[in-house]
Amino acid sequence: MNAKGQDARRYRIGVDIGGTFTDLVMFDTEARMLVNEKVPTTPDDPSRGVLNGIGLLLQKSGVHARDVDAVIHGTTLVANALIERKGVRTALVTTDGFRDVLQIGREWRYDIYDIGLQPVDSLIERSARFEVRERVGPEGEAITPLDERQMEALAQQLAAGDYEAVAVCFLHSYRFPAHEQRAKAILEKHLPHTTVCISSEVMPELGEYERSATAVCNAYVQPLFRKYIAGLIDGMRAMGIERELFLMQSDGGTVHYSTAMQYPIRLVQSGPAGGVQATALIGRLAGADNVLCFDMGGTTAKACLIEGGEPAVTTDFEVARQARFKKGSGIPLKVPAVDMIEVGSGGGSIARINQMGLIQVGPDSSSAVPGPACYGLGGKDGTVTDADLVLGYLDAKAFLGGDMALDEPAARQALAANIGQRLGLDEVEAAFGIHETVNETMAQAASIHALEKGRKAADYAMVPIGGAGPVHACHVALKLGIRRVVCPLGAGVASAFGFLASPMSFQFVRAEITPLAQLDAGRVRALVDELEAQGRAMFEASGMGSVKVLVKVNAAMRYVGQGFEVLVPLDDHRLARGMDSRLERAFEAAYQQLYGRTERGAPVEIVSWRVVVMSETPDITPAAVATLDDRGSALKGRRPVYSVLSRRFVDTPVYDRYRLGIDTDLQGPAIVEERESTVVVPEGARVTVDRYRNLIVDLPLQAGQ
Repeated sequence: MNAKGQDARRYRIGVDIGGTFTDLVMFDTEARMLVNEKVPTTPDDPSRGVLNGIGLLLQKSGVHARDVDAVIHGTTLVANALIERKGVRTALVTTDGFRDVLQIGREWRYDIYDIGLQPVDSLIERSARFEVRERVGPEGEAITPLDERQMEALAQQLAAGDYEAVAVCFLHSYRFPAHEQRAKAILEKHLPHTTVCISSEVMPELGEYERSATAVCNAYVQPLFRKYIAGLIDGMRAMGIERELFLMQSDGGTVHYSTAMQYPIRLVQSGPAGGVQATALIGRLAGADNVLCFDMGGTTAKACLIEGGEPAVTTDFEVARQARFKKGSGIPLKVPAVDMIEVGSGGGSIARINQMGLIQVGPDSSSAVPGPACYGLGGKDGTVTDADLVLGYLDAKAFLGGDMALDEPAARQALAANIGQRLGLDEVEAAFGIHETVNETMAQAASIHALEKGRKAADYAMVPIGGAGPVHACHVALKLGIRRVVCPLGAGVASAFGFLASPMSFQFVRAEITPLAQLDAGRVRALVDELEAQGRAMFEASGMGSVKVLVKVNAAMRYVGQGFEVLVPLDDHRLARGMDSRLERAFEAAYQQLYGRTERGAPVEIVSWRVVVMSETPDITPAAVATLDDRGSALKGRRPVYSVLSRRFVDTPVYDRYRLGIDTDLQGPAIVEERESTVVVPEGARVTVDRYRNLIVDLPLQAGQ
């Protein structure tokens, strides 16, 4: 037993399920060491891969299961069920006359030029949508009471209909939830084994279509999610892990599994949110609070702006888009999520010639099987990974640490057949065309994303994560005018690492349209205190009642007559005097930042209040990384690598990432290899290694900058 006591040496494990691999990161809270592991994902039962990975991680590290303090998990189960339409048979109960809200939607055309446009498919067919007599006005007044006899008859009808879940969404229930609550009680009486979700509990927001869609999605996936979590917990208990399971939410906070099972829809973006949380921590450790997270995996690339160490959170989010990159083509979800944007393709994205005779990359992917042509599994299409191999950025013999050999001749043949011969290019020119197309697309999208928020991407440092992120990061950064790229060790498992760096939190929402001129400070205090009490009760029920609780209050505000809101922080809701003027100044500053102007004299209103109840952020600052090997020379050799600056192959040194010591100083061009990824350093760049083993790449100015 050490001086701190028998229980001082504890371990926290983060687990992220991907399409091909399940990533795990374990943090030793006493030695402050990190250990990574990857195991194949088991699609038939994802919990099996999770348990296999945890067992392997504990075995290799010599750690007892009883010493695991927490397991924090992120999963694609919810998103995949919605994308693939593989949820349970679900019914919708709504106000008389509003049966077709899901079908009508916003009445937007997400592509005004596509005469063959397909509307967004509802998860529930019309025959499974039912109406009952009840009506509530926009101020929360009950106009027509709930017809309980009709509700009883409908419950009996649903009981005979073999439904596994029922969603209830009544008009204006965010102001008056009593009708939904009574309907839920009646349904649960007649359908004791059926999931019942009501919109006033799932997300009490304005917007009948969005609220209905969110409640339906929650009901649609909840039985599957509950079954999965129950099996995972049973497996952990059998393994000897006695502590609780926590789940990563889309907004970057974690919750106890019991809360996650109530609101699985809040986990739809859990993996990417973990990556953003990791990026925020990595940026802070490197002395950069304002960073651009660049997450490039096998299928897509995403970007997120982080300011002051905190990512922005939005409640306007879509899932299962029918047309990639086209807003409005998916199912809208009113859930808090990290504000990320999909900016491009991933390593497995297929390159082809489009109708205009130009190189197009994606949106379809070769996936893991058959994969890129260089995988040697039967794939014939040229992909981004094939192009990176031909350009010398990847080593055919060192991919995945040498566990997987790549077939370079197959990559060259695929690029020549699908791109080169049609454009009169050799395979190297075709590869560079693909690489340049991908980088330019991502740079343009990231730049527009920043401009839409009133920011310039060049003012940020970039932190690349994902298996393909470090390969493309420096070249994308050069296009954006970004001067510094911070490349973390283990970028390929960054999401799992981010789970460990996330606080426990939950966002509560109360929709209540109030003109700012009529703001009642006492009403605000009572509302916030009520939601804070709910949050503290949630912590207590999760066995976290002793932790320090922090509260953040935001108001969603807009000018009267507008349809979109701006999120405005309230510094202290208990200070009654001047609350309205403080909110007005904060709103004008936020509006000015976004739109470059304000509407002087125009009346302002508050649409909803958002209260986040959270713990302090866990301190997982690593002292070292257990997988490092400082013995021997870091220089592995040299190989020809294509330079995007000089447009030719350059003899380039190749370094072993695990043998680069702290304060190492290198000059580009260089290739730095690790098991999860490869960092491509361009000519003229300088590379240093900080005390957390991050590679700090300072890029040269290009002509005209």
